[in-house]
Amino acid sequence: MPRLRAVDEQTPSALAQLPSWLLTQSAAQAQRIVTESFGAGGARGYHFRLLATLVEFGPASQATLGRRSSIDRSDVVAALNELEAEGYVARSPDPADGRRNIITITPAGKRHYRKLMNLVGKAQDEIFAPLSATDRARLTKILGKLLTYHQEQ
Repeated sequence: MPRLRAVDEQTPSALAQLPSWLLTQSAAQAQRIVTESFGAGGARGYHFRLLATLVEFGPASQATLGRRSSIDRSDVVAALNELEAEGYVARSPDPADGRRNIITITPAGKRHYRKLMNLVGKAQDEIFAPLSATDRARLTKILGKLLTYHQEQ
């Protein structure tokens, strides 16, 4: 069986044959492309993740948003401060627990989310350009399976 080779002939075949190495190298490239795309839209990945969570699940506490979007609590607060300053989210006291805030997406936040969806869609197209639609769907399913497995451990 022929040895797999990375695009760069300088990469040792021992690395080029490791799915974990290929995944981390691809993830680094994907992160760079997505970060640049969001940066062009005046946003960060955390903004998109928080807005996507609010769009799908509705108003939530900061802690719930952090859990659902896989963002550390301190990073959630900083990102929400940025989103609130831009008028994309609103904080209000939780009627059930005054020590906690409930975060709600605003109409401006929904418009911003749609803009970010467009940017992330273009980034996905750039990242996965060499893959057919079928391969892309298969990869998404496989990565979802891996993530689910490791989250349940």
